[in-house]
Amino acid sequence: MKRLEVYDPAMCCSSGVCGPKVDPVLPRFAADLDWARRRGAVVSRHNLAQEPAAFVANETVRAALAADEQCLPLILIDGAIAFRTRYPSRAELAAALGLGVTVAVQVEAAPVREAGAAACCRSQTRDGEGASCCS
Repeated sequence: MKRLEVYDPAMCCSSGVCGPKVDPVLPRFAADLDWARRRGAVVSRHNLAQEPAAFVANETVRAALAADEQCLPLILIDGAIAFRTRYPSRAELAAALGLGVTVAVQVEAAPVREAGAAACCRSQTRDGEGASCCS
């Protein structure tokens, strides 16, 4: 299976999902990594603040940082840079890993109305105090 390595910029914790202002991309990406792991990808994640040696030990990451200090996050697949400066969507990650992704679509059913406005008005209220939904 594919090997997925994530090199995050310096964050306060390993996933960045902490503190008073959490970037909504980070919990989504953490869930996407878990999704990829459950489908067989070998996932490792490194935070610059907590594991600087991992950044120095990887020649590809070291060269990317030497060329552009703002290149993080770096996402490598089988040792090659697949994404830089951003976290990919699940669909992008799936495509890069060769995994299929199923997108669930939620469809809301439209309310069924009986013939005539009076039938609608018998069963629904707008404010819970008897005001007709049809008025």
